[in-house]
Amino acid sequence: MSWAAAIGVLGKIIEKIIPDPGKAAQARQSLVDMALRGELDELAERAGIIKAESQGDGWLQRSWRPIVMLIFTGLIVARWLGWSAPDLSEAVELKLFAIVELGIGGYIASRGIEKVADKFRR
Repeated sequence: MSWAAAIGVLGKIIEKIIPDPGKAAQARQSLVDMALRGELDELAERAGIIKAESQGDGWLQRSWRPIVMLIFTGLIVARWLGWSAPDLSEAVELKLFAIVELGIGGYIASRGIEKVADKFRR
């Protein structure tokens, strides 16, 4: 698979997701920098691990990541609705939000890489 071609496809996706041309250009440049440092290969390997887990034989093997993300999301929603422990600090809430944000971002990135990889396999 050619990362140059993948970056072209992902660049078009970035343009659709990020409407600001300046920020889209920064995101594309970050993608190129990641490719030059070899980080995209690492992301592709991680996406492969997640894909293998999602196609595993056991229900828990396939479902543990979404379950964890739902739990963290539920904790954030509970906090917003005032249904959380009274001593739960804002710092803890922000950490939970960062975990959910990272998880959702990782899911979106892995799905994007998976779609690009499928195009190159064909």
